[in-house]
Amino acid sequence: MDCSIAPPVSGLRCGGHWHGGSMLGLLGLRLPPAGFLLLLPFLLLLLPATPAPHRASYKPVIVVHGLFDSSYSFRHLLEYINETHPGTVVTVLDLFDGRESLRPLWEQVQGFREAVAPIMAKAPRGVHLICYSQGGLVCRALLSVMDEHNVDSFISLSSPQMGQYGDTDYLKWLFPTSMRSNLYRICYSPWGQEFSICNYWHDPHHDDLYLNASSFLALINGERDHPNATAWRKNFLRVGRLVLIGGPDDGVITPWQSSFFGFYDANETVLEMEEQLVYLRDSFGLKTLLARGAIVRCPMAGISHTAWHSNRTLYETCIEPWLS
Repeated sequence: MDCSIAPPVSGLRCGGHWHGGSMLGLLGLRLPPAGFLLLLPFLLLLLPATPAPHRASYKPVIVVHGLFDSSYSFRHLLEYINETHPGTVVTVLDLFDGRESLRPLWEQVQGFREAVAPIMAKAPRGVHLICYSQGGLVCRALLSVMDEHNVDSFISLSSPQMGQYGDTDYLKWLFPTSMRSNLYRICYSPWGQEFSICNYWHDPHHDDLYLNASSFLALINGERDHPNATAWRKNFLRVGRLVLIGGPDDGVITPWQSSFFGFYDANETVLEMEEQLVYLRDSFGLKTLLARGAIVRCPMAGISHTAWHSNRTLYETCIEPWLS
């Protein structure tokens, strides 16, 4: 090679000497000044951060309270949801609070229906329902009567789904002169059916009176024929998942297995859900739901009735996993 003609290239040897010409120079590139290199780390800080991967938002949650409750009772539950599922839109419906919760359940169903319909309409991916105690029956009726509901998880929190038959403080306050053995005389009358608690009073010793007089529970259970039975069953089966929560130390729901669709027979022996006629006949869809794996049962001991919505362990075990 004629070193006087060829441009010096790094790595080429001419006359026994290595030329220091840079390959970058050959390619027409130049190294940045040293000052720029010193500023580079600071300039990088000015660049916009790489956006975090987008996480799909959580479905809205609607909470329905129970007898003598109000939205304030669910402040702990609201905190838990905000901690574990930040950004979730949670609506604790403030309807039929306090003594107004004694209004007939069909009246309450209509009021809650008007409140939840706009929320559902704005949630094309669906919503979750968390319904406590008496509110669980209100929600089950909503699922029955709403043709286009989009409920993903219906979480029934210590709710007397198969009815109530027990002497509780609530009953003693409402009917101080009556015991559970004779309360049917009040509840199975037209006057008694004007009280919400009588709408799901289920006396196993007077089953015929219950079937004829119950204007609410016997209907949503499909235990009594009515023109809407087929449509209601179809609507109920739109639900994605039914989560049943309750426990032996509840102290109010009697029998406590009613939270799982169990109930007394005429001898006051508890029959589990799979032994109930409403299940065996699949009168409103329980058997179908179980067959498709859409029923979750979450029993938990050591929780009293008024603590279900504030117990953190219960929330993490039985509620949080289903709030997608």
